[in-house]
Amino acid sequence: MSTAYTDPTALDAWIDAHFDEEVRFLQALLRVPTDTPPGDNARHAEVTATLLEAMGWSVERHPVPADIVHAAGLASITNLIVRRRYGSDAATQRPVIALNAHGDVVPPGEGWTHDPYGGEIVDGKLYGRAAAVSKSDFATYVFAVRALEAVARPRQGAVELHFTYDEEFGGELGPGWLLRQGLTQPDLMMAAGFTYQVVTAHNGCLQLEVTIEGEMAHAAIPDSGTDALQGAVHILNALYRLNADYLAIRSGVGGITHPYLNVGRIEGGTNTNVVPGKVTFKLDRRLIPEEDPTAVEAALRRTIGEAAATYAPVRGGRALKVSVRRLLLAHAMRPLPGAQPLVRALQRHAHAVLGEAIPAVGTPLYTDVRLYVERGVPGVIYGAGPRTVRESNAKRADEHLVLEDLRRATKIVARALADLLGPTSPLQQTPRE
Repeated sequence: MSTAYTDPTALDAWIDAHFDEEVRFLQALLRVPTDTPPGDNARHAEVTATLLEAMGWSVERHPVPADIVHAAGLASITNLIVRRRYGSDAATQRPVIALNAHGDVVPPGEGWTHDPYGGEIVDGKLYGRAAAVSKSDFATYVFAVRALEAVARPRQGAVELHFTYDEEFGGELGPGWLLRQGLTQPDLMMAAGFTYQVVTAHNGCLQLEVTIEGEMAHAAIPDSGTDALQGAVHILNALYRLNADYLAIRSGVGGITHPYLNVGRIEGGTNTNVVPGKVTFKLDRRLIPEEDPTAVEAALRRTIGEAAATYAPVRGGRALKVSVRRLLLAHAMRPLPGAQPLVRALQRHAHAVLGEAIPAVGTPLYTDVRLYVERGVPGVIYGAGPRTVRESNAKRADEHLVLEDLRRATKIVARALADLLGPTSPLQQTPRE
């Protein structure tokens, strides 16, 4: 017997009838910049809240204290929660399913042929920074829930919308803040993703800042100093050699291959005619779900230390001074058994809507979902977008979303919610302890 308690085609019809409104809602969100850095995102939260209130929903605004935000290198964060309760009392308002999307994005960069904040539609594609990742799923989730309430009219359980603004810096002041403050205790969750796969696991991420100090000198007499840049190159070569070793470390999670290391930023020096006295670089080490983050960090620090010790300054210059500071440790997301009812519901309805089976896989990215999973909340990643990140140009020029993917994802999410909040739901109807 199907677990759906309403004709899913009625949900589809509601979404089709309101799709122009959904697109306009997303365009309004794209037109408010949320570049991070600088991370001044409170205005976008207020615009989002105002639009949701115009739909008749109550919106909780949860600003993160300014001193905490500034200490993290950001300007302003206000996270939003919308609670939609369908049961008549606490006992029947379970399960709580949280839907999370983040509004902060990387700056647009160069090379755009469309206004990154214009929300322009060309040939069925909506262009703009965060069109695919992940303001699109503000729209997916809002209109899926509206369809659910208009057509299925659930009488048990609850849905919470979590719209947060710290994914680019690790999520600790986004979902992490809401969870630590006890503002939410969901039983199950879904976070922004793409339409053609359900993601059940993802890599972790360790980011380190390495500072190499030598001794400045005039370029005409380089022997009188210690070149910090040459020292940095010596250390970088040792780190990059690790990538060859990482090829032999394979993950057992489909969609995830092996660990890898990247150095994404380097800065230092004073002027062209000065031997650099100080260089800093930032590295990103992706961890497969099977790895121990503590052991990985210790190994990296050991490699850096050993390389620094073997660097020989010119003509007896002073030894390098090297310091390492952790910037971020994002644990890998591991599949939790409790997510299976959601995975099955999404796959079943995706097959019906898309006409093809979609896989449940891991991804080499890392996301905010891990913060829920670390607290025992089963979660998946699913939303509006193409088959691969590259297709959408996410974090590249001309990021875009195929509008039909938005329409399809909204239908699939609405159908899955109707299954899980129906009278024959496969979920346990007991509150979390």
